[in-house]
Amino acid sequence: MHSLVLWRAPALAGLLLAGCAVGPDYQRPAAVLPATFSEAPVAALGSAAGWKPAEPRDQAVRSDWWTLFGDERLDGLEAMIDGSNQTLKQAEANFRSARAMVRFNRAAELPTVGAAPYAGLDRLSAHQPYFSAAAANGGDTELSLPLDLNYEIDLWGRIHRGATAARDQAQAAAADQETVRLALHSELAIDYFNLRSAIALQRLLDDTVQAYEKALHLTQDRYDGGAAPLSDVAQAKTQLEEARVQAADIAVQRAAYEHAIAVLIGQAPDTAPIGVGSLMTHAPALPQIPGMLPSDLLERRPDVASAERHMAAANEQIGIARAAFYPTLSLSATAGFLGTSAANWFVWPSRFWAVGPTLSQTLFDNGRRRASSEIAQASYDNTVAGYRQSVLGAVQDVQDNLAALRELTTESDRQHAATTAAHQTLDLFQTRYEGGVDTYLQVITWQTAFLQNQRNDIDLLRRRLEATVLLVKALGGGWNASRLPSVAALP
Repeated sequence: MHSLVLWRAPALAGLLLAGCAVGPDYQRPAAVLPATFSEAPVAALGSAAGWKPAEPRDQAVRSDWWTLFGDERLDGLEAMIDGSNQTLKQAEANFRSARAMVRFNRAAELPTVGAAPYAGLDRLSAHQPYFSAAAANGGDTELSLPLDLNYEIDLWGRIHRGATAARDQAQAAAADQETVRLALHSELAIDYFNLRSAIALQRLLDDTVQAYEKALHLTQDRYDGGAAPLSDVAQAKTQLEEARVQAADIAVQRAAYEHAIAVLIGQAPDTAPIGVGSLMTHAPALPQIPGMLPSDLLERRPDVASAERHMAAANEQIGIARAAFYPTLSLSATAGFLGTSAANWFVWPSRFWAVGPTLSQTLFDNGRRRASSEIAQASYDNTVAGYRQSVLGAVQDVQDNLAALRELTTESDRQHAATTAAHQTLDLFQTRYEGGVDTYLQVITWQTAFLQNQRNDIDLLRRRLEATVLLVKALGGGWNASRLPSVAALP
């Protein structure tokens, strides 16, 4: 019977040292995805639509996607974000922290070794209880150099899962950093186009004010000559002042966009202009965006990739929680030299050592471990729902902006026609008023209509550019999950 125990002990020790991970292996849950984007055009609609159907040979959107608009000033501003934006620096610091956490968790995979040298004099009191005064000494020298080793054998994979979860979190932090980067570049492009739109509106209103001033002079001359009533003069003054108010309001918007751009590129907002021109002068190109399938969003969207990595980390936490139900095996050892003088400190007889394993098991915790396991499972279910929701949101983003681009393209063509017709009508009524055929009310009506149509032209171009930027952002902005730091690259 004794020999049988001796035969089984090494086999059992080998099994324990090999370890046996408990908990579920991670498999990425399926997400609901359509086969294609329903809002995508059946055939390419050209550059005005900003989208073309996905084809196998198509190249993905470039990482410097803003260059597709052909605006050198925008390119220069976008280049300043990566090195200057403080929000992006925060995201980068979060990633460095998560990467350091990988090293922190991996440290538990190897033993911890420590040293506590000691050199001192010890004297025993002659007056302590139950102690012979004859045994008291004048002080003995003690020199000690111990080395301590502590190592938890990862029987159930708890330590390995902790390191794996830290790697997943580091990859999620890297994806979060790219999400912030994409959002900042997109916000800058939108603010830039809004600024150029505001400048275009300001120039339009400045020209309108000048035109209304000339109309007021004409009306005043006609009134002075008895060819027009005083009400025409009052109406012309009212319309002029309204145009001046609108011009002042646009100036406020312009300043706000300039300040927003300055903050995005890491500069303090001031009164110095950004130095851009009107949206209607050398208008940016409306680029054609390469198409993709909905399933590609799982690899192209950094926010979706982050949600997936958080889900993988939560899965590891389930295994860690379940490992708490099993015993913990630790190995402790200490060794060194202990002497009474420098002469006998490091001689062989001064050596000492102790080594032994410790097996610990919680016998009763009133349901604490079971509650921890249920918390881990609920947290994982939470991340699964969040991942699936982020996938649905990604599809919605693409669909929304595809629909916007399609409808805005049609609306823009119709608006151009309306603006041309309003201009022709205004010219007609101005001629008729000067000839005394119509009242000034007709002129005012069509001046207002022409101005509104011109503003609509500018606004529609801005909205098409904004929808194009948002479509690029919805497609991931040229990012790919292959850019996440690999497990081997994480220390």
